[in-house]
Amino acid sequence: MTTEEEEKTTAAARSVRRAVVGRLSWGLADQAASSMSNFVVGFYVARSLGVTAFGVFSLAWVTYGVVLGASRGLATDPLVVRFSGVSHTAWRGAAARSTGAALTVGAAVGAVCLLIGLALGGGVGAAFACLGVVLPGLLLQDAWRFAFFAAGAGRKAFVNDLVWGAALVPALVVAARVDSVAAFVLAWGASAAVAAAYGLLQSGVRPRTAEARGWLREQRDLGYRYLVENGSLSGAGQLRSYGLGVIVGVGAVGAVRGAELLLGPFLALLMGLSLVTVAEAARVLRRAPHRLGGFCLLLGGGQAVAALLWGAALLLVPDRLGEFVLGGVWPSASELIVPAALGVAGAGLGTGAAAGLRALGAARRSLRAQLFASACYVVGGLGGAVVAGTVGSAWGVAAATAAGSAVWWLQLRSALRERHRNSIPEVRTS
Repeated sequence: MTTEEEEKTTAAARSVRRAVVGRLSWGLADQAASSMSNFVVGFYVARSLGVTAFGVFSLAWVTYGVVLGASRGLATDPLVVRFSGVSHTAWRGAAARSTGAALTVGAAVGAVCLLIGLALGGGVGAAFACLGVVLPGLLLQDAWRFAFFAAGAGRKAFVNDLVWGAALVPALVVAARVDSVAAFVLAWGASAAVAAAYGLLQSGVRPRTAEARGWLREQRDLGYRYLVENGSLSGAGQLRSYGLGVIVGVGAVGAVRGAELLLGPFLALLMGLSLVTVAEAARVLRRAPHRLGGFCLLLGGGQAVAALLWGAALLLVPDRLGEFVLGGVWPSASELIVPAALGVAGAGLGTGAAAGLRALGAARRSLRAQLFASACYVVGGLGGAVVAGTVGSAWGVAAATAAGSAVWWLQLRSALRERHRNSIPEVRTS
C-alpha cells in the first residue's frame, strides 16, 4: 500500500470514528433532554405531595414502563435493528408503519387503563385513568425518537425532546394549581403529545395505523421475542413495585423511586446510549464483524464504571441539599444509594452484551438472558423485602443484576462463536 493510500485509509477511519462519536453524542443529548422532563415531574411530585402520593405516581409510572417496553418490542426495536443506515425511502416506509404500530398499542392499552382506573376509583384509579388518556401520545413521541436515531438523525430526536420540555412548563403550572397526582400525570402526557405532533412535521411521515398489523406480521420473528423480552424487563419492575407496596407499604415504592431519581443523571446516560448502541453495533457488525465483541465490552464496562463513580459522588451529598431536592423522600431514598448504584452498574455492564445480541438478530438468546435476569430481579427484590424491608429489596436487586449481566455476556459469547462458525450474517439491511 502506498503512502497516499495509507493516508486515505487513515482519513476514512477517522471520519467513521467522528460519525460514531457524533451519533452517540446526540443520543446522550437527547436522553438528557427527555430525562429532564421526567425528572422535573418526579421531583415536583416528591416535593409537593409527599412520599405516599409519590408512591401512587410511581405505580402509574412503572405501568407506563411496561407498556413502553411492549411498544418498543413490537414497533421500534425491529425498526432500529433492520432499518438503521438503509436508504431514505426504505426508512420512510418502515417509520410510517412502525410509528403506526406504536400509536395503535397506545390507543389499545390506554383504553384498558382508562377502564381499570374508572373501576378502581380514588387517587390510584384517577392516576391510572389519566395514564390511559395520555398513553397514545407518550408512545408516539418515543417512537419518533427511535425512528430518528435509526435514520442517523439524532439531532431531530433531541429537538423533539426540547419541544416536550418547553410544553411541560406551562402544563406543570396548571397541574400545580390542581395539586393532585392525576393532574401531574395529565401534564406529563399532554406535553408529550405536543412533541409527538411536532414529530410529524420533523419527519414528514404520517403514522400508518392501518398497516400496524402488517408491520407486526413482517417483524414477528424479532418483534414478538422482543415483546416478551421488554415485557419481562418492565414487568419485573412493576411486580417488584406492587409487591414492595404490599409487603412494606406504598411509601417504600416512593423511596425506591426517589433513589432512582438520585441516580437520574447516570440513568439518562445509560438510556441515551441505549437509543444508539444497537444501531451502532449493527453498523460495526456490517463493517468489521470481528470488532463487535470489543465494542460491546467497551460500552458495558464504561457504563458500569460511570455508575459506580456517580454513586460514590451521591454519598457526599449533604442532607440539607438532599432534602431540598427530594423533600420528605430524601431520608428513605438516601439509605438506598449504595445498593441502587451497584444495581445500575450491573445493569449497565449487561447492556453492552444486549446491544451485541440485538445487532446480531439473536432474538432467542437475548430472550433467554432477559427472562433469567427478570426472574432474578423479582426474586431478589421481593425476597429482600421480606427479609429486610426496603433496604433488603435494594440489595436483592443489586445481586440480581450482577447475575443477569453474567448471563447476558455468556449468551453474547455463544452467539459470536456461532456466527463465526456459520459465517452467515443474521441482520437484514433492507
